[in-house]
Amino acid sequence: MSKKHGFGRGLTNYGDADFAVYLRRSFARSMGISRELLERPVVGIAMTPSGFNNCHRTMPELVEAVSRGVLAAGALPRPFPTISLGEVFLNPTSMMFRNLMAMDTEEMVRAQPMDAVVLIGGCDKTVPAQLMGAVSANLPAIQVVTGPMTTGRHRGERLGACTDCRRFWGKFRGGEIDADEIELVESRLSVTAGTCAVMGTASTMACISEVLGMSLPGTAAIPAVHAARLVAAEEAGKAAVALISRPVLPSQIVTEKSVENAFRVLMALGGSTNAIIHLTAIAGRAGVRVSMDRLNEISDETPVLVDLKPVGEGYMEDFYSAGGVGAVLRELRHLVHLDTIDVEGRTLEERLAEPLDWVDRFVIRAFNEPISSVGGLVALKGSLAPGGAIFKRAAATPELFEIEGRAVVFTSPEDLSQRIDDPDLDVQPNDILVLQNAGPHGAAIPEAGYLPIPKKLARQGVKDMVLISDARMSGTAFGTIVLHVTPEAAIGGPLAAVRNGDRIRLSVAEKRIDLLVEPGEIERRLADHVPPPVPKRGYAALYRRCVTQASEGCDFDFLMP
Repeated sequence: MSKKHGFGRGLTNYGDADFAVYLRRSFARSMGISRELLERPVVGIAMTPSGFNNCHRTMPELVEAVSRGVLAAGALPRPFPTISLGEVFLNPTSMMFRNLMAMDTEEMVRAQPMDAVVLIGGCDKTVPAQLMGAVSANLPAIQVVTGPMTTGRHRGERLGACTDCRRFWGKFRGGEIDADEIELVESRLSVTAGTCAVMGTASTMACISEVLGMSLPGTAAIPAVHAARLVAAEEAGKAAVALISRPVLPSQIVTEKSVENAFRVLMALGGSTNAIIHLTAIAGRAGVRVSMDRLNEISDETPVLVDLKPVGEGYMEDFYSAGGVGAVLRELRHLVHLDTIDVEGRTLEERLAEPLDWVDRFVIRAFNEPISSVGGLVALKGSLAPGGAIFKRAAATPELFEIEGRAVVFTSPEDLSQRIDDPDLDVQPNDILVLQNAGPHGAAIPEAGYLPIPKKLARQGVKDMVLISDARMSGTAFGTIVLHVTPEAAIGGPLAAVRNGDRIRLSVAEKRIDLLVEPGEIERRLADHVPPPVPKRGYAALYRRCVTQASEGCDFDFLMP
């Protein structure tokens, strides 16, 4: 057995390399592996099943399918577990644990004897965590996603988690539907295995992985329950074996050009705001940084082409049938970098030279017939966010793009939950709701940016208001929402200086968000700012000490090159 391949890689040091190989092989024999297979190259399979992760319910059959592909191509598959992040089952937020999963993935890929690795994830933070770990480990790697759910039905209407869950919950809060109907809707929102059925964070990151070149072409949008999902997993296993003799490393795939391509497709998808943080973190592991000015240039050049919820009407199953990521890339051909390479070693130009059999123009529009002439996301700056903020204009109300209003301030997510529905809350429809201390240091940056419309306004028919915070929002959400305000309130950013009654001005045209308070007064208010106490032990203490701001991807400073 070669000491450079398969079970001969990365030997435990006992002072005798031959003994280390002999010992490892003897323990491998206890797993019932034949001598013939022990001599083969090894493909690791990072698997992430969990009873607390509904998105990964199909993990066992995906692992089996990848293993089939690996064996068929002449290598030995070795599945291994890492932690799994189920979005809605984690407290305080899954975002807090993304970096932990990235570390777990990186270290297990590096520490265990494998020549290549297939990473299987799906739920929101799992794919970025795996890609971050893969880029840092820099072993040949392929991403496989679990795939989106297919839709349910409710009284003749298609339902998909979780944009429709928010829409129906808004109706319930506004008194349009009763408790019996909301319970019925609850049972019909998530009816198959897979990730959310809309262009939320999970589906956005699946698409980004394909555009970066870390997933096989055409695989991002295959529904979780579709037979093609298993075929794609099998093909990924074969492709991983091919990478052993013909290595293409993540460092060759994740480059400034491929990252720009991913940002451009993100704009055309009208994708999740979370993808800005995740893609920034993935790129950061490769030493790549795309400035906010460049982000805005890409957005202003790139139309929204995909008609899916939460921006439009369709679901991920429609996107897959319509032509998927390949169809979008072909519409953007004149704008993307064609010399990037993917895990198969092919350039994007070579991929796009192959014809598509059909494109559904009801779902994926032609470049010259877009849903919107500009991209779905934009970066804002100004006195309230000198380090930047993110705004999803594709999911916002255009009438609120240029507005000045009175601030109604909530000092924490807990304060928000306690007072938002208080009938005595001093709030009007044209006010601006502000949430403080929900950033990475303040509350581990939860998806609290989708502040609920105060119940007394919801019952008056108010559907949207300007909402501002240092938090994130779910990719399945919608509304006129300013997010990721940097620097955050907890570390003394200007957001911490906002008081009830202050005037705030939003201008999407100027890409600005400003607190209309004199700089001297802002400085005076912040003079006695005290950051929240640092947890004393465990991962929470590590997170607080080392997490960067949203504009840097909320990664750990010691993991960035």
